[in-house]
Amino acid sequence: MNLVDRISEISVLVAGDVMLDRYWWGTVERISPEAPVPVVRLIESSFTPGGAANVAANLLGLGARVSLLGGIGDDSEGAFLRSDISAKGVDPIDLIQLEGRPTTVKTRVVAHGQHVVRVDSENSTPLNGDHEAIVFDRYESLLKHADIVVLSDYAKGFLTESLVAKMIAAARNAGKRIVVDPKGLEYARYKGATLITPNQKEAAEACKLGVATPNLVETAGERLLSEIELEMLLITQGEHGMTLFQKGHEVQHLHALSQDIFDVTGAGDTVVACMAACLAAGADAYQAAAFANAAAGIVVGQVGTTAITSELMKSVSDSDEEQS
Repeated sequence: MNLVDRISEISVLVAGDVMLDRYWWGTVERISPEAPVPVVRLIESSFTPGGAANVAANLLGLGARVSLLGGIGDDSEGAFLRSDISAKGVDPIDLIQLEGRPTTVKTRVVAHGQHVVRVDSENSTPLNGDHEAIVFDRYESLLKHADIVVLSDYAKGFLTESLVAKMIAAARNAGKRIVVDPKGLEYARYKGATLITPNQKEAAEACKLGVATPNLVETAGERLLSEIELEMLLITQGEHGMTLFQKGHEVQHLHALSQDIFDVTGAGDTVVACMAACLAAGADAYQAAAFANAAAGIVVGQVGTTAITSELMKSVSDSDEEQS
């Protein structure tokens, strides 16, 4: 049975900051007489799950069974997310409506394939104690049925420091691996996770390293691997590929496969989803990274938030076999 087939047999619990990615597509034909800004003539709009919901969408595209735990508001955007993930095959009951918090929405204005501006609607204050208790109770219930856990942290307040610590501890006690897409400067909060997947800028900032630091990626990677007590670490570097660090192994670099990068939106979601799915399906760290690298190479060639579809899966599988 090949890797893609094995992925169809696993269950993944995704917890984190769910959001709605809204796109306003249009054209620019003139500059505003009111200010030196382009006037975008709106042609159409579209919506797609973002953040942790996009991680879930990628896992579903790979064929995995998925539970999605996140917070939404009592609003039309939250209702859309519930409807969308339900249609994709995920039980929307685990999108918890949190009183006083709106659904996080990122609205991107795109003209001629280029981002003009992004507008964010959110409340990123940390969850209160009552909300934390509700979320963790649901997490413990879902953890029993998961083969692996993904924490998708976009620093929107859902994954508080105390909640992350309890989630990681519970997963470890249950013998489940936990993969984190991190955010912020304090990576100590992810101590005990199996794997984290920062990009180069995030890793450097977490280690307080300047962009001119010699061997920046290697220095940051070795430091994080040791200080956070990780089994593995994957630092993504856009057009320069990815670098994999493993405890007790040589550092391994994977060159980027995409030559045409149109939009990196959601690429990190694709990487963390692929790493989790492959590890749960029995792949080793390098095989998982190669698969994630191929998938990311496809996603960045699309405009807008793009999850892997069944058609893209075949391309990823072929690329993975070529690297083996």
